Amino acid sequence: MSDTDLGHAVEEARARPVVERRHPWRTIAAVVILLLVVWGADVILRNPSFEWNVVGDYLFHPAVMQGLWTTIWLTVVVTLMSIVFGVIVGAIRLSQNIVLKTVAWVYIWVFRSTPLLVQLLFWFNIGYLFPSIGIGLPWGPMLWEMPARDLIAPITAALLGLTLQTTSYTAEIIRGGIAAVPTGQLEAAEVLGISPMKRFLRIIIPQSMRSIIPSLGNQVIDTLKATSMISVMAVPDLLYSVQLIYNRSYKVVPMLMVATLWYIFITSVMTVLQARIEAHYARGTRRRKEKRVKLAVAAPAATPPVQALAEEAKG
Repeated sequence: MSDTDLGHAVEEARARPVVERRHPWRTIAAVVILLLVVWGADVILRNPSFEWNVVGDYLFHPAVMQGLWTTIWLTVVVTLMSIVFGVIVGAIRLSQNIVLKTVAWVYIWVFRSTPLLVQLLFWFNIGYLFPSIGIGLPWGPMLWEMPARDLIAPITAALLGLTLQTTSYTAEIIRGGIAAVPTGQLEAAEVLGISPMKRFLRIIIPQSMRSIIPSLGNQVIDTLKATSMISVMAVPDLLYSVQLIYNRSYKVVPMLMVATLWYIFITSVMTVLQARIEAHYARGTRRRKEKRVKLAVAAPAATPPVQALAEEAKG
């Protein structure tokens, strides 16, 4: 086949319409699942036991709004603190200092091995172990001292428990993201004489964000739902607020649906924000993929001239 015939064959192949393969079982499965979803929604909406009128009456109740605000600000504060401490602990985990590395590993091991509810109850009852907490010299006099019950209130115990437990997971997420950065980037920065701190903040962290964001976003959503556990310490979060209402009105299921709807709403907002942040940090990868696709599409058109030059070179 000559180069001209090969070029015509390529052009004809490009002009032919692409017929996609049919997948009838996929269509059948989608229809069945859709019918099940519609049936489930109909059962829930038409079930009188849910008392949707009560749900509507209490959805924006002042007590529920106050509990929702406590849940939101607690999630934000715990997330910010866990990110700051997680970066520090994650960096220490990658340190060459065996002492620091071991201490960081033990911290992560302990707090990831202990259930969150146990940690919350431990901090809530810290006054049993240490009646007073203060600042002083080791094995020496105390310079400042305060009763533990006055220093660690229920909301403080919630912050400590949630932050320490979330930091252990965040540190591992950040460590994994840092480890995913190509070593060539670090070697190039070291050759250029960039300081270790600037290397970490300007090169390692920005490149590791694409690997960190998906897992970190899931961790934030888990933190939001984990705040419901602080209701055992009588902290007026969203769940505890609806519990107080249904203890008086005996409307257990409707009030639980109120809390469920708010948790679903906040989680949905976080999911949208996470998707936008992921798209922001994936821009470079997306551009590289589009460039590879363009090159692949343009490759057949360039084949005949290249083949002709190769044949001329052989001749």
